Amino acid sequence: MSQAPLTVQPPLPLAVVRGKPLEELPADLYIPPDALEVILEAFEGPLDLLLYLIRRHKLDIVDLPVFDITRQYMDYIALMDHLQMELAGEYLVMAATLAEIKSRMLLPKPETEEGDEEDPRMVLIRQLQAYEVIKTAAEQMDTLPRVERDTWVAHAGRAANLVPRVVPPEVSLDELLDALRGVLSKAELFEQHQVEREALSTRERMSQVMGLLSADRFTPFISLFEPQEGRAGVVVTFLAILELSKESLVEIQQVEPMSQIHVRARA
Repeated sequence: MSQAPLTVQPPLPLAVVRGKPLEELPADLYIPPDALEVILEAFEGPLDLLLYLIRRHKLDIVDLPVFDITRQYMDYIALMDHLQMELAGEYLVMAATLAEIKSRMLLPKPETEEGDEEDPRMVLIRQLQAYEVIKTAAEQMDTLPRVERDTWVAHAGRAANLVPRVVPPEVSLDELLDALRGVLSKAELFEQHQVEREALSTRERMSQVMGLLSADRFTPFISLFEPQEGRAGVVVTFLAILELSKESLVEIQQVEPMSQIHVRARA
């Protein structure tokens, strides 16, 4: 019975450039020495690189497999050397340390009177444990809100010569009408007296109102009316005040909404 021929899977391309697979690197390809320096900057030192390899392959840091971790570390160093990257001296020192630990574990352990020799991995394991604690604490602290990164402190100072200015509310026409109703209610008390007076025009009443007002002080709005004149006189005075306000000859204000209305002449 004949066996089916084995199919050989073609090698995967190194990259795909503009839709075309790249099987081998160009002969004139130049990679600057600092082109991939970011790879080394991702690790803060050889212990950080070792901790990354341990976490990546889910290794036990207490029972550190020196053979596997040394091979992975050396592969990383070889990759950096192949990319013509300048390696820091501390990475090479760690490579020599791993090679020494690996060689000591391969050699037979001599018998001593003091007992078994200390595991050559323990010094490195203690360094890794201490570094892991510090790195984990640093990562947790980095998640906390940081001033000028997540929050900003606002400073609001008060000027020494700052004088508060109170802006009185505007007097609406409805409030003026409410005040007029109050004056008219008082004028109705004098309706039984048949007091005949010469009718005044609005212009004449405007002159009389201006004579009662001063630019230095406010005069109560209701004090400008004479209830004895009756409804007609109150209405003429009210129209005179409105005309004076329209011509910007008087200023009508109140301390707060729905409070008593005051009038004064404009300077």
